[in-house]
Amino acid sequence: MAHIDLPEFEQMSPAIQGKARPILEKTGKLGEIFKLLAIDEKVYFATDVMIQKYLLDETSLSYDIKESIALLISVENGCKMCVDVHKSIAKMLGLTEQRIEEVLKGVDAISTTKEEKALLNFCIKASKKDNYKILKEEITALKEMGYSDVQVIEAVAITGYFNYINTLSNVFALGE
Repeated sequence: MAHIDLPEFEQMSPAIQGKARPILEKTGKLGEIFKLLAIDEKVYFATDVMIQKYLLDETSLSYDIKESIALLISVENGCKMCVDVHKSIAKMLGLTEQRIEEVLKGVDAISTTKEEKALLNFCIKASKKDNYKILKEEITALKEMGYSDVQVIEAVAITGYFNYINTLSNVFALGE
C-alpha cells in the first residue's frame, strides 16, 4: 500500500482528468505512478513531457534500447513496479519475451552487439551516485563505437528519468 493517499479520477484536476480519461477508456484503470503524479499538476505535466519526448516519441535511440535502459535502471534501483510496467510496455513495443528476460538478467546476458552492451553498461554507471567519476574517455569510447553526442545525451537523460521515476515509486511504496 502506498505511503501517501493517491487520488482517484474524480479528485484530479480537470486538466489531468483529460489525460487520464483515454487511459481509463483503454485499460480500465490508472496506475499508481499516474495517481501519485496527479497530486501536483506541475509535477504531472513536467513528467508527462519527459515521457512523451524520451520514451514515446521516435528519437535517435531505438525503442528496444530505450526500454532496455528502462528495465535495467529499474532493476538496479530495485523498483519492482517500474520493472513490471516496463515489461508490459516493452512487449507492446515489440520486444520479444526472450529479449526482456535477457535484459532482466543483466547486460552480459543480452544477445546484442558489444556497442549496445557498452552503452547499456554506461547507463548503469551513469545511474549511480558516483556518476561524477565518469571520465571523458568513457564518452569518447562510446562515440568511437558509433554513438553520436545526441544518442549519448539521450541515453543519459533516459537513465536520469528512470532514477527520478524509480525514486518516486520507491519512496512512496508504489506497487507493493
